[in-house]
Amino acid sequence: MASPDHEEPALLAPHRKIIHIDMDAFYASVEQRDNPELRGKPVAVGGSAERGVVAAASYEARRFGVRSAMPSVTAKRQCPDLIFVKPRFEVYKAISRQIREIFAEHTPIIEPLSLDEAYLEVTENLQGIPLARDIALLIREQIKAETGLNASAGISYNKFLAKLASDHRKPNGQFVISPEMGRSFVETLPVGKFHGIGPATSTRMNALGIFTGLDMRSQTLEFMNANFGKAGAYYYWISRGVDERPVRANRIRKSVGAENTFSTDLIEFDAMVAELTPLIEKIWRHCESTDTRGRTVTLKVKFADFEIITRSRSTLSVVASGQDLAELALGLLRENMPLPKPVRLLGVSLSSLQIGEDLEPQLDFGL
Repeated sequence: MASPDHEEPALLAPHRKIIHIDMDAFYASVEQRDNPELRGKPVAVGGSAERGVVAAASYEARRFGVRSAMPSVTAKRQCPDLIFVKPRFEVYKAISRQIREIFAEHTPIIEPLSLDEAYLEVTENLQGIPLARDIALLIREQIKAETGLNASAGISYNKFLAKLASDHRKPNGQFVISPEMGRSFVETLPVGKFHGIGPATSTRMNALGIFTGLDMRSQTLEFMNANFGKAGAYYYWISRGVDERPVRANRIRKSVGAENTFSTDLIEFDAMVAELTPLIEKIWRHCESTDTRGRTVTLKVKFADFEIITRSRSTLSVVASGQDLAELALGLLRENMPLPKPVRLLGVSLSSLQIGEDLEPQLDFGL
């Protein structure tokens, strides 16, 4: 256990007021808003009954276990009445800009995470409203009045807890995690529910006897660093309800990536392609939802003996489509076949990112 003087300094600083706004089933809700025939029915945006993956699912579909990033075939099997709708990203982007204008009436410190969610720093706000919960309620009412869509909100003294709070009363609700509640709220939370902890890390934590926030808080900083590298300190502090990351206006990520560790090592090219394809689609959905594009594609391969290699290719202009991203990533894999050893993990990333108006004209490139 860490000593108290390791835990308290960050909590003694003046408390910030941070709101996390998250639109409810955003893409699917837009489609249901614009097409009355879809209202009250299970809807999946993206994919088709035969191929692809679900980009977003309505709450009616979620009751059947349909969720984003699920293969469309699996989603259709779980919900035979599922209706697939093609995404309309230009429409979603226009609504997102409308929502951000509402945010800007209250604070200039806005950190968008995607088209449908953002952090807002409202410790000092433009309308002089003393309570962050009242600002969140007003913003949600404005969004509903101007777009016809529902938003949920989380309010807390840091980003980690605000994001947890917005999930707590979904859909169309809000929740406050006060400074007095922070530590106790986290301690009962399964580590798999921590934002930033994926299935592979959750499994590794469970193997070390760490199942809840309280279990994590029982570990020393040295233990967390030794077992989880650079992320160890972050996990150590959030298990104590401490997160000093600022809300950063106009933040642009340097890269976006996805990877997967396999229960059985892969040898065949076709099996690797099957595993890479949903990762590539996930990255492209992020690019579409954040209006970002990149110029450098990197393939990551971890072998069964844990050796890691990476292979990259940069283009003269931004990667213009999901198909181009797939051709580049799979091309990197093809060029390195046959691989010398069985493969434990595959990953893809896109870097040298640009956003919106900063995008250069898109040029064709040979593959």
